[in-house]
Amino acid sequence: MDKNKVEPKTLPGFMELLPSDQIEFNSIKEKIQKSYEKFGFLPLDTPIIEASEVLLAKAGGETEKQIYRFNKGDNDLSLRFDLTVPLAKYVAANFGELSFPFRRYQIGKVYRGEKAQAGRFREFYQCDIDIIGDGSLSIMNDAEIPSVIYSTFKSLGFEDFTICINNRKILNGLFKSLDLEEKSGDILRVIDKIEKIGKENVIKELEDEGVEKAKIEKIISFIEIEGDTDGKIAELNKLGITEPVFVEGVSELEQVVKMIRTYKVPDKNFKVDLTIARGLDYYTGTVYETFLDNYKKLGSVCSGGRYENLAEYYTDKKLPGVGISIGLTRFFYQMKKENILKDEPKAISKILVATMSEENIEYAIGVAEAIRNAGINVETSLGDKKIKAKFKYADKLQIPYVAVIGEEEVNQNQISLKNMQTGEQETLSIDEVIEKIK
Repeated sequence: MDKNKVEPKTLPGFMELLPSDQIEFNSIKEKIQKSYEKFGFLPLDTPIIEASEVLLAKAGGETEKQIYRFNKGDNDLSLRFDLTVPLAKYVAANFGELSFPFRRYQIGKVYRGEKAQAGRFREFYQCDIDIIGDGSLSIMNDAEIPSVIYSTFKSLGFEDFTICINNRKILNGLFKSLDLEEKSGDILRVIDKIEKIGKENVIKELEDEGVEKAKIEKIISFIEIEGDTDGKIAELNKLGITEPVFVEGVSELEQVVKMIRTYKVPDKNFKVDLTIARGLDYYTGTVYETFLDNYKKLGSVCSGGRYENLAEYYTDKKLPGVGISIGLTRFFYQMKKENILKDEPKAISKILVATMSEENIEYAIGVAEAIRNAGINVETSLGDKKIKAKFKYADKLQIPYVAVIGEEEVNQNQISLKNMQTGEQETLSIDEVIEKIK
């Protein structure tokens, strides 16, 4: 390569797709968006760049280290690292203009300077929904979220998936009853890793946190409670723990399960899982993790939960909420890697209008326009390439039909339509072509 040329490379941790894969990606994104809109969530698009003082109001520790932060003139700026903090800013800034509960969805890119490795990205799409209340928010919303998850993954073609549900108050109440309240955050973070690191390593990490052996045994016994959803709730009630936070958490979980069934989510697609802790500090009640039953090693494909005060760093108003997020970029990467994606057509155009010679161009453009006006995506190939090359082009792009325009077609005001899958070719009028491929 000429030493004056710059190597055309993409930074590690940033996804760039070939057109066929991008079509698949966009199709999944569109299905998620339509599912969210079906439940009445309103679209929101916040800036990718925010003032650092706004974006980092709550950040600290590892999050702050991963922020892309820079100066432009006198401005201290950062790239958003999730969609929740910008939502908090947005609700606080526009409180008087919004109707509550405020139901919004946002699908957009976020940025984290993590170590680049397979399946971990520095730029990635998140698909979020949140329901925000003014002062209070009915627990009915906690039950509606799983119905959105259920609808969304069904629309993506999945049947075998499980929405795992727990309540942070149950865990917090347990720790309070064991006089471990001050360590609860650290304990929750350890418990949250049990699927990844196993029981023995969880026990070791709890010992490293200074938790007594007898109390570790009670914690492990608690998260190993077995049975179906109703059985686990019954076992929780039998424990005899009178700590008010624990009692409230069990009551909320019971209500949520009852209402999830009212939303017609099948029992096979959700369950109570007492190991689901969600390590993030702001989850305070119901928490969710969703797993594909046949691909457990992918980990959670959709997670979230209830929080008490979304915008506490921007306003004195109490704004409780509940929400979920799908990490679409990572999800897509994993599905491609595991060959999970359904084999759907990958073409944008449904038909290629191809001329046999330059004399037919005007007629071909008219044909393309008529088909396009019928709401069908059309591509044209009007150059002097041989028709065989045009068929090969359509086949490579998986365009299902080719409309061949030659002198005979022009004279008869018709089209020779080739089905690229079957090889069948027939002569039709424009209206017949539209009816056939619509």
